Amino acid sequence: MKIEVKRITKLPKCTIGELYVDGKFECYTVEDTVREVVGAPVAFWKIPHVTAIPAGTYDVIIDMSTRFKKLMPLLLNVPGFAGVRIHSGNTAEDTEGCVIVGKIKQVAGVGASKVAVAALQPKIQAALDRKEKVTLTIS
Repeated sequence: MKIEVKRITKLPKCTIGELYVDGKFECYTVEDTVREVVGAPVAFWKIPHVTAIPAGTYDVIIDMSTRFKKLMPLLLNVPGFAGVRIHSGNTAEDTEGCVIVGKIKQVAGVGASKVAVAALQPKIQAALDRKEKVTLTIS
């Protein structure tokens, strides 16, 4: 399964995107502000808790979140970041580098987030159950 996040609007305090599953639109996303300086180490440009992860492709698994106490999608091997998940929320204030999903695009966030997670997570789990590799590409 291939998940793609296309960052479409970069604002001073957040980044709005569109998420596609195997080429089909699934939902919208909100992330922290993109601060990436291509070619520079993450430590050079990252401001903890308010910076979007680097563009790239990451393997995705579902495992137990110790913070949220439930099974959630986790992005693996994100340079300079740990514990990057796909989860619910509404604005960049609800994330510390994670990808928040929602069915409704808002000016500086997303709405109907729990609905989006409830639709996306079972698709990821089903692919993993079929032993498919699940990746998320951010561009």
